[in-house]
Amino acid sequence: MKGQRLVGFDPGLRKTGWGIIDVQGSRLSHVANGIIKTDNSLSLAERLVQLYDGLSQVISDWEPVSAAVEETFVNKNPNSTLKLGQARGISLLVPAMAGLPVSEYSPNHIKKSVVGSGHAGKEQVTAMLGILLPSVKINGEDAGDALAVAICHAHSGGAHGRLSEAIGNSGLKGSGAQIIMKGAKA
Repeated sequence: MKGQRLVGFDPGLRKTGWGIIDVQGSRLSHVANGIIKTDNSLSLAERLVQLYDGLSQVISDWEPVSAAVEETFVNKNPNSTLKLGQARGISLLVPAMAGLPVSEYSPNHIKKSVVGSGHAGKEQVTAMLGILLPSVKINGEDAGDALAVAICHAHSGGAHGRLSEAIGNSGLKGSGAQIIMKGAKA
């Protein structure tokens, strides 16, 4: 049975965590993890480009077959929530543009999948990462969160990348958006 490589993303505008795992049956193994940091002295548009480029590089370097992104919770600060939503949009866009199926999971679903309790603390999630992925070196809190997203994805049946791979190999293409133009031609 061929293994599946999954990527998890924990989106943020300042830092987006990413984590790659391989899934072979019920066995999980750590491949890589890290953080993409954006330069907060740049404009929002430039920071989104940095995030796009970083996530594209992760997908290109590690070639996952499926991706998962943590859903955003509503923040008290509407401006922060909007910026987080934009970073999350990039985190959904990049793997989708690479032809990967993308799933989304709530923070409680991720914690329940990894620890067994939807209200587990960060320290409990980190401890379980060490058990599920022995000898893993986590490169920051956001990278650890992204590994938890990837594990949740594996536990939720996310290793279904073969379907996407088979569709891609068949030559079938999804249809693009319908473009509607109104107005008169000159």
